[in-house]
Amino acid sequence: MTEIFTPFLTAFILAYALRPVCLWLERHRLPRAVAAGIAMIIGLGIILCILSLFVSLLKTEIPLIKTQLPTWIENTQAWLGPKLSEFHIDLDWGALKTGATQKITTHLTDNADSLLSSTLDTILMSGSSVVAGFVNAVLILFVMFYLLLDWDHFFQLVTKIVPLRAQDTVHRLTMHTDGLLSQYLRGMFIVISIMSVFYSVGLSLVGIKGAVALGVFTAIMIIIPYIGIALGFTLAFLAVILQFGPGTQLVGVLIVYGLGQFLEGFFLTPRLVGERIGLHPVAVLFALLFFGKLFGFFGVLLALPISAVSLVLMQYSWSRYTQSPWYQK
Repeated sequence: MTEIFTPFLTAFILAYALRPVCLWLERHRLPRAVAAGIAMIIGLGIILCILSLFVSLLKTEIPLIKTQLPTWIENTQAWLGPKLSEFHIDLDWGALKTGATQKITTHLTDNADSLLSSTLDTILMSGSSVVAGFVNAVLILFVMFYLLLDWDHFFQLVTKIVPLRAQDTVHRLTMHTDGLLSQYLRGMFIVISIMSVFYSVGLSLVGIKGAVALGVFTAIMIIIPYIGIALGFTLAFLAVILQFGPGTQLVGVLIVYGLGQFLEGFFLTPRLVGERIGLHPVAVLFALLFFGKLFGFFGVLLALPISAVSLVLMQYSWSRYTQSPWYQK
């Protein structure tokens, strides 16, 4: 069932996010169909840029892993070997080094392009997966285009379904939800832009290769609470260990990410995004797991916006319940 709803939900969210772009183009006297097409191209361009950033990170990290692995094992042997000997534990470090090197050589290719090619070859072995992915991609683009084209008409049709006595309430809840999501999207865009510059400059000062790609990728991952910043920090930690080993550069990365979290968590997000979503951290983690299970990767991305909509409905339901004669008796 979720396989059916996921493309439509994805198309709706993308159309909602791109609608301000479409309206801005229409105000500059572009035909609506042209404005919708350009907005879609901009959205797809952003997605491709994010993917290219990830590929750029892979191109930097993969060769370093293959190069540094034997040195890691030798350093580990020099540090851990004497301690294990005290407990009469002897490891065959030569066999460990040879086996690990063979595994890395087998599973990690020389660059990200080859890795992506092998991944695509694996996917292509399953014809049904390719057909399903292609159909879903076309369906998302088709639905998104017509939502951008006929957004007002679509909601007029939805409004007619609502009983007349409930239309004022539904309209009020819709406006409340729209304001909440608009604030969230605008605020997150500004936060991501500021943090992209911060992380890129900070990691460049540390001296990490691919600092701009890593900084922008980390900032974009802020949209996934907790998990995103953990992923960005893990990649930065891995990069500095691969390039410099334990040292002052590692301290620099810790300082950059510590200051970044402080700046984003205590100043930017409260002021630009606000606390209006009002979800408890446990509720956020539950939403990530729940919607991720239902809708996959897009569910993780959309967990907070969907939760915000759910929160509006829950607050309204609770208000009606507490004001009801049955509750007050």
